[in-house]
This record gives sequence, structure tokens and C-alpha cells, in this order.
Amino acid sequence: MSDIDQTHELRLLEAMIFAGSEPVTTEMLAKQLGEGADMPALLAQLKEIYALRGVNLVETDGAWSFRTAPDISPQMKITRQPRRKLPRAAAEVVAIIAYHQPVTRSDIESIRGVDTSKGTLDILLELGWIRPGKRRDTPGRPLTWFTTNEFLSHFNLESLKDLPGLDELKAAGLLDARPVMATMPRDSDDETVADVPDEDNDFAVWVTEETESETEAA
Repeated sequence: MSDIDQTHELRLLEAMIFAGSEPVTTEMLAKQLGEGADMPALLAQLKEIYALRGVNLVETDGAWSFRTAPDISPQMKITRQPRRKLPRAAAEVVAIIAYHQPVTRSDIESIRGVDTSKGTLDILLELGWIRPGKRRDTPGRPLTWFTTNEFLSHFNLESLKDLPGLDELKAAGLLDARPVMATMPRDSDDETVADVPDEDNDFAVWVTEETESETEAA
């Protein structure tokens, strides 16, 4: 067998093992390469090629797969972002700030028809979605509130001009489904989960929490 033929067979083996969603058996590999292929020699050579790399060729019960090298496996981590819905009160407050900024806490409460707890603003501050602005030159000099670049980034907006308009909100069913902001005052702020549009909608309100876990060997 020429060097060119052997190189081709090694590349073919490499591609088949790499592309397999499950470990690939020696029989399956041999079937693809044909009767003339020296499978033990080819697999041994491919295993040697990957011996010092970040992934190794591993045989498990007659099946072959690439696995993370044992010495670097502990350093391999992935970040997962499980999503939970924002509390209803916080969803309403950030929407009011986004569409009416700069607004004071009193403005927000006037629109919602309910007192706004400090905890609701704390949630949005912790997320980095709102920031305090200048104090308004009125009795009590209340703080004004704005949304942040982090808010725009989270919702994939280039600017506040990209916020959904009235017609878009109606088309999404949000104004019909949730007429609570200005027309249905409640007794107090609550922490019930907000009704939000489908996740494909750009203005769906989600909170992500980062957690880390070790990668499983591929």
C-alpha cells in the first residue's frame, strides 16, 4: 500500500469516528474501508497520532471514539444558563422604565396602580438592566430610572428605537393578554411569575443564571 493510500485511510477513519454520534465499532469501520484495509495497524497508528493531543482515540468494548485527554479533563467546564421567568412585578417595572424613561418610582407606581417594592428594583439592578439617573427637581428630589446597555444587549436591541411598537405588542397578544399595567390596579406588589410571550419573541422576559459543570467525555 502506498503512503498516499494509507494517509487517505487514516483520514477516512478519523472522519468516521469524529462524525459518529456514538462510538463506532471496528466492524463498521472495516466495512467502509473495504477488505484490503489493515484495521489493527490503522487504528493503532491513529491512536498514536492522537496520544499527545487534547483528545485521545479510545476503544471501549470493540467500539472507537474520541475522548477528552484525561490530564486536561478536570479543566474542561461548560457554562449552562438555565432560564427562569422574571417575577411579574419586575417585568412590568422594567417595561415601564424602557418605554417611559426617565421615570421616578412614583411614576412607575402611578402607571401600575400599585406600590412598587424596593425588592423589585433590586432585582433589576442586580441584573444590570436599570440604572439611577439624575434626581428630578421636584419636592423630595426623587431619583429617575433608565434602562442600561445590558438591557439592550439581553433583548438583542441596538437601541430603544427597536423596542416593539404598539401594533407589534397587539399582534403578539400582549396588550390583550396582560392589560394589568395601567388598567387593573392590584392591592400590592407581588412576586407571581409574569406571563411572557413565546421564547422566539425578541421581547420575552427571561432571567439567566450561570452554573458550571464538568464536561462529560465526548
